[in-house]
Amino acid sequence: MSQPPYSRLAAALILLAPALAGCGQGQPPGSGPPPPPTVTVAKPVERGIVDQDEYVGRFIAVDSVEVRARVSGYLDQIHFRDGQMVKQGDLLFTIDKRPFQNTVAQARGTLAQAKANLAFAEADLERAKQLVRDRTITEQTFDQRTQAQRSAAASVAANEAAVRQAELDLEFTELRAPVAGRIGDRRVSPGNLVTGGAAGATTMLANIVSLDPIRFEFTMDEASYLRYERFSSSGKEVTGRDGGVIVELKLLDEKTFEHRGYMDFVDNAIDKSSGTIRGRASFSNPNGVLTPGMFGRIRVPGSPTYNAMLLPDAAIGTEQIRKFVLVVGDDNTAVQKYVTLGPLSDDNLRIIKDGITAGDRVIVNGLMRVRPGQKVTPQEQGVAPAGPAAGPQAKS
Repeated sequence: MSQPPYSRLAAALILLAPALAGCGQGQPPGSGPPPPPTVTVAKPVERGIVDQDEYVGRFIAVDSVEVRARVSGYLDQIHFRDGQMVKQGDLLFTIDKRPFQNTVAQARGTLAQAKANLAFAEADLERAKQLVRDRTITEQTFDQRTQAQRSAAASVAANEAAVRQAELDLEFTELRAPVAGRIGDRRVSPGNLVTGGAAGATTMLANIVSLDPIRFEFTMDEASYLRYERFSSSGKEVTGRDGGVIVELKLLDEKTFEHRGYMDFVDNAIDKSSGTIRGRASFSNPNGVLTPGMFGRIRVPGSPTYNAMLLPDAAIGTEQIRKFVLVVGDDNTAVQKYVTLGPLSDDNLRIIKDGITAGDRVIVNGLMRVRPGQKVTPQEQGVAPAGPAAGPQAKS
């Protein structure tokens, strides 16, 4: 027999009663809003900073000399190994000396004959002076003896010059290093005829480049050149035409700027085709590793010294195109401050040019957990370097 409808409704209400009673209960006692997030804060590091500009360039030798024959003859000996270091004055090549020794001997013999003729002419002239006073000889004879003495003297001078030239040619048969440096390979083997002389197609025998010191040549754009000149003219420590500014350099396989040198030259004109101007720095090279033609990257001061704040990159947030940091106030509330960034420093900290002060407590860890205006639980720590990086030079 089926139950009446009111009986089924009553049974359903009895079953729902406990659930309806539970919906009316409040929150458990002791619960509340979540605590403020814990963040790490640190005060920025304040330093004197010099911005650095980087350029790519090549090494060039201070002295580069082509060793060429100055007299013609057969190459007799070679006194060096290809590629070795040579000192100034070292003997490199010897040309067969025998023809030049004969020429020197012949010139000296001719000079001796000319001196004998001069001695006879001078003695004859002395006798003529007394005879012309005694009217024994005529004035014409006296003039002839005077002319003979002068011709003999001129002949002696000419032959002395011929002897000097012959001795110089003999000296030129020994080719010595005009500068110290590294010599290349020999271009001519012994036994070959080499051509010398002041003009014409002289024979090149080898090439020498100096290595210590060595120069590094690079080009800078016109805007950078103007900036350097304006700072330099105001007496500030920036790369300028007067030179002497300390620069740093690294090679292609080096991670840091290990080599230190100084600026010694800026060109006198801007290249019309590229809009750049040539600069040059000098570096010591005692071990000879730096070689002409080698590439490198140079870092030159690009600004006067200025005070800046430094923070880790993790403390910097991005809002569209603007950069900001969150600063914790005295009431532990996060406040947003927009900043102007610079490059990385040598210890991999980000340079902050404007926007914060040395006393600000900046959130350096936990930035993503905080919104501006939110309360936080700060934990103080110092700013630690993140490791070496190629960036601006920091000055104490």
